Amino acid sequence: MNGAKVRVEIVTPVHNRKDLTLRCLKSLSRLTLGELDVHIIIVDDGSTDGTGDAIRTQFPDVEIIAGNGDLWFTEGTNVGIRRALVYNPDFVLLINDDAVFDSEFLVRMVETAQRHPRSIVGSLLLLWDTPHRLFQVAPVWDTLAGGWRHWRQQTVWTIPTSPWKVDIIVGNCLLVPSAVFTEAGLMDSRRFPNFGDAEFTPRLKRLGWTLLIEPGARVFCQPNARLPRIQKMNIRQKYDAFIGDLGNNYNLRRRFYENLAGAPSNLHAVLAMFIFLVRAVLGLHYEKRQKDEEPLTKTFASAVVDD
Repeated sequence: MNGAKVRVEIVTPVHNRKDLTLRCLKSLSRLTLGELDVHIIIVDDGSTDGTGDAIRTQFPDVEIIAGNGDLWFTEGTNVGIRRALVYNPDFVLLINDDAVFDSEFLVRMVETAQRHPRSIVGSLLLLWDTPHRLFQVAPVWDTLAGGWRHWRQQTVWTIPTSPWKVDIIVGNCLLVPSAVFTEAGLMDSRRFPNFGDAEFTPRLKRLGWTLLIEPGARVFCQPNARLPRIQKMNIRQKYDAFIGDLGNNYNLRRRFYENLAGAPSNLHAVLAMFIFLVRAVLGLHYEKRQKDEEPLTKTFASAVVDD
């Protein structure tokens, strides 16, 4: 990174997670920036726990956009992106606020993006309670598993040491060149009010953008809450899980659109949806899990890019 500074706008929607949001901003305040010019935009979607006031007090340089509480994750992100583009940045970094960031992560992501034109770069996501274990990194499509299959046994010692190509990047930490939004538009908040990243990065891949994971950019994430087993849910809980709660991993609408967006074909999407429903009826976990996993160094050996 030589010459003029590289401008990066960091965007995240937040809602009633004050302590997590402040922890996130505190870690971002400690970044090694080098030749980066960084500005943060928080979309505070109707928080009632004092999130906005706390940010203004502790991080006065952070820009806050207020929402009414009806944006959800995807449109909240879109609102932030629209504002970010006003500043004519080179990149927009999309993050979740339940994360803590290594001080070098952003420099490494930008360097990787600059070395590889037309690339979207994701960080290495790790669990903050077991920081050697991967979290939602490089899922692969598996029709017989019911859709995207996530890794359960991978660690910092089982991954490639150079960036590697993937088919989808989850939106916990995603560096996007501004040109993407001119070419491809924003996330689809109509079909994906939550989890818009499940549609966004596969769409970009189809448009010819390369999706990369940069293993040197480390981000530590809050573990997902454990989902209750289907057979232990009462009728109301099952309705909320499958119909009412758009943020639930069991949600049928989310699952249907996610499959259509990510599957190799519509036939694969329909078959994966059928398998998911069968597993749900049988009271099994929504995603078939492997007992043993090959290290990602082997799985993605042909996907590593030359630096």
